[in-house]
Amino acid sequence: MPPIIRAGSLVLIGGACTASGDALGAFVKLAGAGEGGPIACITSASQDVRGSAKHWEADFTTAQAGDVVFPIIETREDAMNRSIAKTVAKARGIFLGGGNQIKLITMLSGTPVGDAIWDNYVSGGVVCGTSAGAAALTEMTLAGNETDEEGNLVAQYIGPGLGLLAFKTIIDTHFSQRRRLYRLFVAISEYPEIMGLGIDEDTAMVVRGEVGKVVGKGGVTFVDGRTVKFDNAEEVTKGRQLTLSALRVGIVGTGYTFNIRLRELDAVLEKSAMPQPPGIVAK
Repeated sequence: MPPIIRAGSLVLIGGACTASGDALGAFVKLAGAGEGGPIACITSASQDVRGSAKHWEADFTTAQAGDVVFPIIETREDAMNRSIAKTVAKARGIFLGGGNQIKLITMLSGTPVGDAIWDNYVSGGVVCGTSAGAAALTEMTLAGNETDEEGNLVAQYIGPGLGLLAFKTIIDTHFSQRRRLYRLFVAISEYPEIMGLGIDEDTAMVVRGEVGKVVGKGGVTFVDGRTVKFDNAEEVTKGRQLTLSALRVGIVGTGYTFNIRLRELDAVLEKSAMPQPPGIVAK
């Protein structure tokens, strides 16, 4: 079966994006929202769907996005509404707000609204997610393995996502701010074929095809487990500390591009592809 061509763009924001910042601005610009390109903002991941819609309405006004609609999808039955699905299908940009990625995926997967998001993207639309909205856009999604407000450890969850971002990638958000590197290490140790992308707050990776460019205030950490020579992932659940050898980790800063399929900075790939003068070895 030939691979599915994804003609659209993804804007993956690590959460806490400012209305006037470059991360949200990248989405507004790509979607043509400043010139009236319609945006559909879906806040279903939030515990307060309507309150979150009001918040984003104010932020998109500040960001000078013109035509923004806020379909209220509070239940899976709402996501089955074909009138709402048509609104999402016609949008030039689709925005998924934060909250709980598992809630969002459960509500939208296999529904007309979920299908509309997918069809819009593969046809050339722009889909943006922030925080849980970004984490939900991959083929596999990560949650848990952190303490809750009561100090209890929430079990790690890795399961199906909405599938827009391919290349066996998972996304973690609020990355540096919430010190989630260890969480990503644990996830990758259990699923070494998957690459983790940890996105900082008010930072976005803008993905077109297989290449992502970082914009905003922070960076994007990538964790690739394919080089691991030893891990004790199965023992960690029994109370032992995680042990790993030869895990590949890097950071992509603002303005740099990263090939997600090849799991390497474009700057490195370009340098290795350059013909070298006789007697010179590329470093």
